[in-house]
Amino acid sequence: MDYEEFRRQLGKAGLTAKDFAELVKLNRNSITNYAQSGVVPSHLAVIAALLGEMAEHKIDFRGVLSRIEITPNKPRGMGIGTFGGNKK
Repeated sequence: MDYEEFRRQLGKAGLTAKDFAELVKLNRNSITNYAQSGVVPSHLAVIAALLGEMAEHKIDFRGVLSRIEITPNKPRGMGIGTFGGNKK
């Protein structure tokens, strides 16, 4: 999915890229960086399309997502033995 279609799907759901990032526990810069390449990874495209459809059919996607325990990714460079990471 191209970035413009991704934003259109988010718009259908009443979301900004920042809102989407918060919902799925991603860094908002990770989402907006896809604008540079113009292409959004498939897994995020699927989520955006589903959120857009759910909103169109008046299904509360926020309630659904709030029941899922989503663990945020660690920032890059935070692994053991790397700069900024735990040196154990």
